[in-house]
Amino acid sequence: MIKETLHEAENRMKSALQHLDEELAAIRTGRASPALLDRITVEYYGTPTPLNQVASVSAPDATLLVIKPYDPSMIGAIEKTIQSSDLGLTPNSDGQVVRLAIPTLTKERREEYVKMVHKRVEEAKVAVRNIRRDVQDEIRDYEKEKLITEDEMHRGRDDLQKLTDSYTSLIDESGKRKEHEIMEL
Repeated sequence: MIKETLHEAENRMKSALQHLDEELAAIRTGRASPALLDRITVEYYGTPTPLNQVASVSAPDATLLVIKPYDPSMIGAIEKTIQSSDLGLTPNSDGQVVRLAIPTLTKERREEYVKMVHKRVEEAKVAVRNIRRDVQDEIRDYEKEKLITEDEMHRGRDDLQKLTDSYTSLIDESGKRKEHEIMEL
């Protein structure tokens, strides 16, 4: 019973870590990465559609992203969406492809992005702690209902704490990696 509960907790913590990694991938570094555009959605025949479903996105070098729409009539919509996004990039097109030049980041901008990384990391840690709290309550309820012994409850809590600590350290590592990426010149 406790094993299933801990397994479920681990799955929830794993998804919190994956969510953090997705969030961090969308934060710009000085390097071009197609993941920057993962959250961009474009109006396609009246339906908001992820950019990577209406165009291929590539990074031919470290400072350029090239977006080649499958339907050339989408160029204007793609440009407009990128311009109005919070990426701070200006699209250029030649009628066939959209090019996004990724400028090098200023020191101030890098520091802003690092603060954003810290915020996302803290949100992920809070999510993991909330999962721990929920599971601790579940384990306590099992003991109250006499489904498990008091020793099993304490063992389950100890295992849960070890699980929480391991995911917290994975979250920290992920944040440090992204911070290093941003501060790299």
